[in-house]
Amino acid sequence: MRYVVWGLVVLLIVLHQDVWYWDDATLVFGFIPIGLFYHACISVAAAFTWFLATKFAWPQDLIEETVAEVNPEAGSFRANPVNPGGDAEAGAPA
Repeated sequence: MRYVVWGLVVLLIVLHQDVWYWDDATLVFGFIPIGLFYHACISVAAAFTWFLATKFAWPQDLIEETVAEVNPEAGSFRANPVNPGGDAEAGAPA
């Protein structure tokens, strides 16, 4: 799935170069220029691609580090890994 996400990223980069709608005066829904509508669709596709990237291509070691920082006794996330008791300057709970 990681390669599919990378393929979608490359496809979006290529499709973003839309020289074919520069001089087109067509209106979509009667008021949106076709170039603007095209870029809105590209933006939705980019958001979906980013969702897929975070779901399927996120580095597993980052997830494991986050899980390892959970304090099993208190059941809470450590706000400051350097000072687990809290940090008054950063506003972390003590």
